[in-house]
Amino acid sequence: MAEKIRLSLLTVTLSAVLCGCAGPVTPMTGASPEAPTPNASGMPIMLYTHCGIEELRVDDTFFIAETPLNDGQGNPPPGWGNPYQAGTVTVSGPLAVFRDDSGHVVTFRARPGATGLPKICS
Repeated sequence: MAEKIRLSLLTVTLSAVLCGCAGPVTPMTGASPEAPTPNASGMPIMLYTHCGIEELRVDDTFFIAETPLNDGQGNPPPGWGNPYQAGTVTVSGPLAVFRDDSGHVVTFRARPGATGLPKICS
């Protein structure tokens, strides 16, 4: 499990370095409960926040925030780390919940078909 987490963190970091503000190209459409998702409880994660809190990737599943968070200029809101916020994620079916030691809690829903090339945010 630790090796899988390290590999996921390395993938996210490498994607962010190579692509600026990274996110999938697939348009943000509604999530589907039929989307295949992993089940994980309290897994440590570094949430990419540089372009705001909009999506999360766990293994090969992308999740979109039920309520995206930003400062109105495409950055994380005050009180969030930039470019990452350390925390844990709990995944159950199509839902992923991010929590951190600062009291932030964000619920994400699985987004089917969200694989592919990253987009660049401004």
